[in-house]
Amino acid sequence: MEGLASAGKHRFLPTTATLSWLRLARVFQRVEQLSAEHLKRWALSSAQFDVLVQVGRAEGITQQDLASALLVTKGNICQLLDRMERDGLVRRVSYGRSNRLFLTDTGFRTFSEALPAQEAAIDGMLSSLTRTDQLQLLRLLGRLDRSLRAASKHEEMKHDHSGRTAD
Repeated sequence: MEGLASAGKHRFLPTTATLSWLRLARVFQRVEQLSAEHLKRWALSSAQFDVLVQVGRAEGITQQDLASALLVTKGNICQLLDRMERDGLVRRVSYGRSNRLFLTDTGFRTFSEALPAQEAAIDGMLSSLTRTDQLQLLRLLGRLDRSLRAASKHEEMKHDHSGRTAD
C-alpha cells in the first residue's frame, strides 16, 4: 500500500516539447487517415500519391532523386514504382546508369484529378486555422525540420563508417 501511496505523490508532467511532439504526431496521424480515405477514390495510397505529385511536377526525375525527395529507401521506392508501373501510372526510362520517371497518360489524368482534389481536402482539414496561422505553422515546422536535419548531419559526421564515434 505504501508504494501505491507514494507513487501518487510523484507526478511527472511532460515537457512542453513532449506535449508538442505528441500533438504533432496525433494531428499527423489524423490527417494521414483522412487523406488515405480520400485517396481511395483514385485507388492510391499516400505514398503513391506522393510519387505521382513528385513525378508530375518534375517529369524525368531520376529514381534516386525521387527516393531522396520521399525519404524512403531504394528498395522501398523500387517496390512502389513496380506497383505503379503495373497499374499504368508511371513508366521508367533507362537513361545512362539511372532510371528517369514519367507519368503515363493514365498517370497524368490521375495526377490532374487527384492533386487539386487532395489540396482542397487538405485545405478543408486546416480550415480552422486562418491563413496567417497556417503561414506561421509552415514557418515553425520549416525551422524545426531544418534544425532536425542539421542535428542528423552532425550525428552522421560524429560517426565513421565502422560505427565508432569519431570523437
